[in-house]
Amino acid sequence: MTRLFNDPAAFADEALEGFAAAHRGWVRPVTGGVVRAAGTPSGQVAVVVGGGSGHYPAFSGLVGRGLAHGAAVGNVFASPSAQQIRSVARSASGGAGVLLLYGNYAGDVLHFGQAAERLAGDGIEARTFAVTDDISSAAPQESAQRRGVAGDLPVFKAAAAAAEEGLPLAEVLRVAEHANARTRSFGIAFSGCTLPGADHPLFTVPEARMAVGLGIHGEPGIGEEPLPTADEAARLMVAALLKELPEDIDTPAGQRAAVILNGLGSVKYEELFVVYRKVAALLGDAGVDIVDPEVGELVTSFDMAGVSLTLTWLDDRLEQLWRAPADTPAYRKGAPVAQESAAEAVPHVEDIDDTRVPDATEESRGSAAHVLAALNALADTVDTHADELGRIDAVAGDGDHGIGMRRGSTAALRAAVRAHDLGAGAGTVLIHAGDAWADKAGGTSGALWGTILRSLGTRLGDQDAATATAVARGVSDASDAVRRLGGAEVGDKTMVDVLVPFAGILAEAAGEGLPLTESWQRAAVAAEKAAAATADLLPRKGRARPHAEKSLGTPDAGAHSLALITRAVHGVLPDHPLDHPLDQPSDQH
Repeated sequence: MTRLFNDPAAFADEALEGFAAAHRGWVRPVTGGVVRAAGTPSGQVAVVVGGGSGHYPAFSGLVGRGLAHGAAVGNVFASPSAQQIRSVARSASGGAGVLLLYGNYAGDVLHFGQAAERLAGDGIEARTFAVTDDISSAAPQESAQRRGVAGDLPVFKAAAAAAEEGLPLAEVLRVAEHANARTRSFGIAFSGCTLPGADHPLFTVPEARMAVGLGIHGEPGIGEEPLPTADEAARLMVAALLKELPEDIDTPAGQRAAVILNGLGSVKYEELFVVYRKVAALLGDAGVDIVDPEVGELVTSFDMAGVSLTLTWLDDRLEQLWRAPADTPAYRKGAPVAQESAAEAVPHVEDIDDTRVPDATEESRGSAAHVLAALNALADTVDTHADELGRIDAVAGDGDHGIGMRRGSTAALRAAVRAHDLGAGAGTVLIHAGDAWADKAGGTSGALWGTILRSLGTRLGDQDAATATAVARGVSDASDAVRRLGGAEVGDKTMVDVLVPFAGILAEAAGEGLPLTESWQRAAVAAEKAAAATADLLPRKGRARPHAEKSLGTPDAGAHSLALITRAVHGVLPDHPLDHPLDQPSDQH
């Protein structure tokens, strides 16, 4: 478990601060992450990688000559926010465009996509690409749904080496796509990881058993098998990867491969070498020519006891890129490269200006007070239920939903209080709250809740009172935006299963002329029923999808938290009825 920390909520920021202080010859800190100390050469494509903390040396340890130009680093197991990514990318930009690379997780896809849009608005051409190397997370015909694990490294390195050659952005992206298409990974674990401040691991493995096909965020494996010997572990991983070759390779015999045996956190180097001796022998027996193998910790999961094996099937071009020199704090290859002198600091992207707010009417300021009360109730209920939400999420996901919701709702409330104290109207209070939630929480829920609050705030504005009709329209806007951004629909076992009926019934009640409190009450009852009904669904989106059967009988964590929040908000709306079933304890919760 992670034993050395201060405030668990500050762990990721403090770890990044210490990392930058220890490696000033390679990196310098910027808002949201780190960039090369010497900057990006003018006219060179900047490769910016990123993801959550807890995976060192991914992602900050891979910044340096021959590899990434910058890394955006999120909270523990949570994607960096779009604002963090944008800040890092702007600081790393060399004027030839930016390629954003990350593992294929819903939160990363959302935030990196939003960052690319914002960079375009800044006049910086940006492209995004998600690594999909984990063969255990989806079938071959659904390879686009696979997770990115230790295969991040060969894909990042190929793209970065292409950028070092001076190739244009479109070609650097094509190289990343080609490397990803030829990369496969498979992992096993013997125990789960424990996050800073937590008193139990995200998942456990029975004594003398191992989890097969696990993820790097504590997601449970796709199955269990008896604890193997080192040689048996090697046979399992090699066999799994040799069963699935790239489409243009018929047999492994005569092929070249970059090989990575990756320790996930607490399997030590000597153990890895014992396993690798058999991996090398098995691949040799299959006729595979191993090129520059890597054995060590490259993409970790805190203290998870486990290993993963990655093969990147090389052609002449990919071998050239794989062998190219690199010099970063955690990964070095080839002849030593003289460290570059540090470049002048690039100004950071400015954060939200909390000292100035748009003019607002008295009516809107009055509504802002109710918004603040609602956000306070929201944060309180999230804090009360955070452990429960984590347990629900851990059934088939990574167990961090409660942590992320607490982090986001707390940041949102603080931002809302600042805006309200400055005299902001309801719309601005909500927009500041939404941006703070997305920025501090990261992850899928961070992006979606940021969108919900911003959509509602945009609809309400700062000039009029928040009527039932205006709120209903804002919630409908939020529902549409969440479905568009996340790609989920009703039936996918996500928060959308609650948000859509909540928005529909709220709009229906407001259309009948009911006041806001009564309209909200009716919609909140429907939200609670819809959340409970997700227990009977199989997930079709998100990290829980590979473990769909495990989630039967358990509601979706995001749906459940939304229902809890609708109840809490109803409780602070003015003159709300106290004798409705909504206020009674639910057997489902």
